Amino acid sequence: MSTETAVDGVVEFSPAVHADTRGLFTSPLREPDFTAALGRPLFPVRDISHNVSAAGVLRGIHYTAAPPGRAKYVYVPHGRVLDFVVDLRVGSPTFGAVHTTELDGTAPRALYVPVGVGHAFLSLQDGSVVVYVMSGGYLPEHELAVSTLDPEVGLALPDGTAPRRSPRDEQAPTLRDALAAGLLPEYYTSRVVEDDLWAALGAGEPT
Repeated sequence: MSTETAVDGVVEFSPAVHADTRGLFTSPLREPDFTAALGRPLFPVRDISHNVSAAGVLRGIHYTAAPPGRAKYVYVPHGRVLDFVVDLRVGSPTFGAVHTTELDGTAPRALYVPVGVGHAFLSLQDGSVVVYVMSGGYLPEHELAVSTLDPEVGLALPDGTAPRRSPRDEQAPTLRDALAAGLLPEYYTSRVVEDDLWAALGAGEPT
């Protein structure tokens, strides 16, 4: 099952889970489900990465400059995180909108994060694993961030949260400062970059 969200182009997937006394089996990413939801095949996969986070770790809001841009498919096979997707694309009809959901290894959900959209999460459990299936490799000079604690973005962190952040994330600019500095991706450019991913597959425009 798939659900559209408050952020343009972001889709949440809820795959079937088969559980018994031995554990569970699920398929968080199936191309037929992806195609049914987005109207085109799965983007060309160039990188699969994951991180492991202790409880209280807050990562993000991370995004890739467009171009080159990167589309992401995110899921949690183990642990529990509060996940945030933020529309950072200047000119987007949902610019600044936030989609918040809990990703949990025992009741898996997944998110498609389009090019130019930011991603962040708060780990709610030690050993939480977040997996990223991505359309491009990591190029540090293109990887940017907006502050997770920016009140203008307004991420709904649980009361009493004392997040643990990396130095990079602590130094990230606010949304307003990033906009003023010309660091945010353009909506139109992000959509063109995204369409080019499928053009490389010969898939053409979405239906």
